[in-house]
Amino acid sequence: MNNRSIKKIVVVGGGSAGWLTAGIIAAEHQCGSSDSQLQVTLIESPDVNIVGVGEGTWPSMRNSLQRIGISETEFIRHCGAAFKQGSKFVGWKDGAEKDFYYHPFVVPNGYGHANQYSTWKTYGAEHSFADVVSAQSQVCQAGLAPKQNATPEYAGVLNYGYHLDAGKFGQLLQQHCTAKLGITHIQDHVEGVLSHDNGDIKSLMIRDYGELKGDLFIDCTGARSLLLGQHFNVPFIDKKSVLFNDSAMALHVPYIKSDAPIESATVSTAQEAGWVWDIGLQDRRGVGYTYSSAHIDDEQAERTLKSYVAQTIGDEQAAKLQARKISFEPGHRAYFWHKNCVAVGLSAGFLEPLEASALALVELSATAIAENMPVTREHMQVTSDNFNRRFLLHWENIVEFLKLHYVLSERSEPYWQQMRAPESISSRLRALLIQWRFQPPSRSDFVQNEIMFPSASYQYVLYGMGFDTVNDVSSRVFDQPQSAMKDLQENQQQLRKLMSGLKSNRDLLSHVQRYGFQKI
Repeated sequence: MNNRSIKKIVVVGGGSAGWLTAGIIAAEHQCGSSDSQLQVTLIESPDVNIVGVGEGTWPSMRNSLQRIGISETEFIRHCGAAFKQGSKFVGWKDGAEKDFYYHPFVVPNGYGHANQYSTWKTYGAEHSFADVVSAQSQVCQAGLAPKQNATPEYAGVLNYGYHLDAGKFGQLLQQHCTAKLGITHIQDHVEGVLSHDNGDIKSLMIRDYGELKGDLFIDCTGARSLLLGQHFNVPFIDKKSVLFNDSAMALHVPYIKSDAPIESATVSTAQEAGWVWDIGLQDRRGVGYTYSSAHIDDEQAERTLKSYVAQTIGDEQAAKLQARKISFEPGHRAYFWHKNCVAVGLSAGFLEPLEASALALVELSATAIAENMPVTREHMQVTSDNFNRRFLLHWENIVEFLKLHYVLSERSEPYWQQMRAPESISSRLRALLIQWRFQPPSRSDFVQNEIMFPSASYQYVLYGMGFDTVNDVSSRVFDQPQSAMKDLQENQQQLRKLMSGLKSNRDLLSHVQRYGFQKI
């Protein structure tokens, strides 16, 4: 049994998680070639509706799409995609008129070489932290694109990810994976699981297909977690005591004019019992209210959401829109790879849409499986142990980072007060907040080499929310403002160039629709 070769990979479930995972594995192992040692089969039920809320990505998606061989032009045209350069948080501190900040996708200029916080506090505190230490926040505020007409596919003047239509994205991946990457696609219903003597999954019983054998099974069945959760009963770690949100109300919002500006960032606007996301695609916006059902009921949530939307499209249009309710349990599995089954996507866990970690985790998981594909069953045990250690750290990091957005708020509603209650904050995050009173977040605060949210992200959130680090400049060269001044001056020079040289999101996307990008 231990020497059994791993040759047949079965992905259970489609959607973005299933097809991305299948595609990344098939591309890495050249499953489309005649001499490939690996076979990838994806089975999905024709009756399962795809959740399709995950409309924001990280910059890592560019690498993933390139890796599986989809051109950027094709992707943008097919998926109604637009450029995302970060997140904008509105009203999170106190809800005052000018209460907003950016978490852009670039690290501060000179990051790691000098203390930008000290320089900002000394010379630029009348401006926002992000505006002083990077150019991207102001590029976002101006609605500009992260690249030019002549910039090749997947290259950028600034770092960027995407906003996309999740349903169309799943379709594109399916077409590409089956046509170009040699993935076998079965549309049928899983009705049972057969096991080996050691408890490994031997095969799936499929309603019309019959028995489907495999060596490694990847559970992409969404929140049902058909294999890892239901079959293996891997425990679920509930995070509702830390992150309260368990519901979302979502709308597709049309643009009033076909040439309406497209936002360069995901806009997250704080509300009484959660926050509203606003995502600009080419032909519509995806807008939704993520909230805690313990603090507001569904009817109130829908009214709040439509009131938000009415600000841009009017009361009459907003009233006509059909809201879709989504319920979820914030948390994750105790471990993600058990025996010969590994969960990816919602079957592994979900917290909330803040900072768009869901698709990024799918990419990271799929890449980890593809690059560390076990050769034998014995090898799989070592691989799964490493995978579980690694991804448990990722989940802990995400929980911590998302919580940070809430604990610094000064909003007075009960939801926000309870969100910052000490008993809902982990001991590690409490310790870090004490540390950051005296020195800015740095790479040394996070011991693992690979981390979902780097220390620069923590800086943007902390100082965007008005957190104060004691600015008693030490004798260290790193801490002296003059050591970072050159970086800040270069940043302003870059900003001037970008503001004059970049088109709007809308204009560049129109160019891509007509002419496409240059191939690399």
